[in-house]
Amino acid sequence: MAATVPTTPAGDSAPSARPLDIPAPRPRGDWDAWGSTPAHLPAAAKAIVATLLPGKAHPVPRRERPTLTPSMLADDDLDALAAIVGAEHATRDDRVRALHLGGKSTPDLLRRRQDDPQTAPDAVVSPADHAATAAVLHACDERGLAVVPFGGGTSVVGGVDPVRGAQRSVIALDLSRTAALLALDEVSLLATFGAGTTGPQAEELLGARGFTLGHFPQSFEYASLGGYAATRSSGQASRGYGRFDDLVHALRVATPRGDLDLGRAPASAAGPDLRELFLGSEGAFGVLTEITVRIRPIPAATGYRAWTFPDFAAGAAAFREATQRGIRPTVLRLSDETETKVNAAMGGHLTRLRGCLAVATFEGATAAEAEAVRDTLDAVFAAHGAKSRGEDPARSWERGRFASPALRDTLMDVGVLAETLETATTWADLPALKAAVTDALSAALTAVGTKPIVLCHISHVYPAGASLYFTVVAALTDDPQQQWARAKDAASRAIGDAHGTITHHHAVGRDHRPYLEAEIGPLGVAVLRAVKATLDPNGIMNPGALVAPVAVPAETSEAGA
Repeated sequence: MAATVPTTPAGDSAPSARPLDIPAPRPRGDWDAWGSTPAHLPAAAKAIVATLLPGKAHPVPRRERPTLTPSMLADDDLDALAAIVGAEHATRDDRVRALHLGGKSTPDLLRRRQDDPQTAPDAVVSPADHAATAAVLHACDERGLAVVPFGGGTSVVGGVDPVRGAQRSVIALDLSRTAALLALDEVSLLATFGAGTTGPQAEELLGARGFTLGHFPQSFEYASLGGYAATRSSGQASRGYGRFDDLVHALRVATPRGDLDLGRAPASAAGPDLRELFLGSEGAFGVLTEITVRIRPIPAATGYRAWTFPDFAAGAAAFREATQRGIRPTVLRLSDETETKVNAAMGGHLTRLRGCLAVATFEGATAAEAEAVRDTLDAVFAAHGAKSRGEDPARSWERGRFASPALRDTLMDVGVLAETLETATTWADLPALKAAVTDALSAALTAVGTKPIVLCHISHVYPAGASLYFTVVAALTDDPQQQWARAKDAASRAIGDAHGTITHHHAVGRDHRPYLEAEIGPLGVAVLRAVKATLDPNGIMNPGALVAPVAVPAETSEAGA
């Protein structure tokens, strides 16, 4: 296949002849659920639920339709935005607004099951490209309208809530119409996408040409590439492909003060890397409109293997040695004893597993290449007491890897809280961090009369340390919002005290902002505020996400960084 070189190299803001290809549209999840298809509750899950609900259950049923707060967007504001994107793409229609209520955390979904009116954006505006996005930002800045960039809507930290801040109204800037393959350089293995392109759309467009991006977070089915970049996403294949920020070659950004085209070479010493200002910026500084990413040929061979370790400490030691020796499977995942037991029960055929389950996948240009990595890893793990469990547990994990969030919705129907949080630290501090967070969650939820189950796994590893991903399951109380808020606060404080990061890949949003200053210091927060003041002096961009909103009236001000 001949190389198709981008008409406009990264760093050149001139318009180009594009796109190369546009994917078929993908549906969003329901307004009050992770996806659009309810998850089936397996028999084993029902048995676990029964142990969690010894007394009165507090189910939180779904509502038939939402009642939304009325739109506050003036007619002339709507007309001005419609003149940029087209009347059909600037709307105050409640059916469209209901699909942009915010993210999909458990508190988000619990809120949508309540009878109270749902806080909705005043309008939804959908630009088709960078130029239209920049024009919308200019109009909103002039008119005092807050802008919340909206990709797949999968934030679980309050990152896309429709917050006005000090502005008159707030719009959700839906980037789904920007979904496109804009340029492909098969020599340099680079592809440029519109930021609204979802994970499945990107894989579809690349797969047709023999390539893959290889980024598969649990939000893969709905999240967008712009969202991946804006939150520093980390996919399940991060050991083989890297985090999403590792994959970004170039960014095109629209801000209220102008455009930026960042990244033109694989490495540069031309001052600080300004791409880093926008990777993880969560729409607080501007809108990522185009993302150029590193791609790879689709691997010819994929292998699978699973092991059990006698305990989590042995498994973590094996993961550390393998990582520090540079052994690179594609996926590498270790469940603790509790997660292993729960997943074994849920899977039925794994009920005889004991200890801690590890799964891995291996990719290569040939089967021999994938097998060589597998055999090397097998030898390291055996030295740490691991027993091989064949391929089935790893294949089973892969089949169900995107299903857990939808199961959370079904558990709420029967009165069970299921939520996640994550962090990361060094290998030396990993045991203490795991114990501190587990204890904090258990104590906070036990204090309100429930008997929680706390599960944990490692799924992202580095030479210096690893991430910890916690899942919490407990009976819902009659005040589930406060129940989880207290548990999350306890866990967040435990993370800070144990020298973990407040987030490894979920981002800061609004939920983690109160804990950010403890991690980066007051001067670090001041730096972020200074960047925002330069790029967004009127504070229209995603007010309250990452940094405190600008000039918020006293009665609506928010605490934290």
